[in-house]
Amino acid sequence: MDRKLLELLVCPVTKTNLIYDEKNKELVSIAARLAYPIRQGIPIMLCDEARPMTDGDLERLTPPR
Repeated sequence: MDRKLLELLVCPVTKTNLIYDEKNKELVSIAARLAYPIRQGIPIMLCDEARPMTDGDLERLTPPR
């Protein structure tokens, strides 16, 4: 994922920054609890295409406090 592109993209629901989940090839919005897929290198930023995140998904992506 291009870092410059990641800096420009925000969640379409919450307008917050996204996290790149390299393992699942997704852009994650922690605030919206949604994961947007990346297909053939293109982020699909549609709410209908996003996957709801589980608590386990979020724990894996956020650092411990």
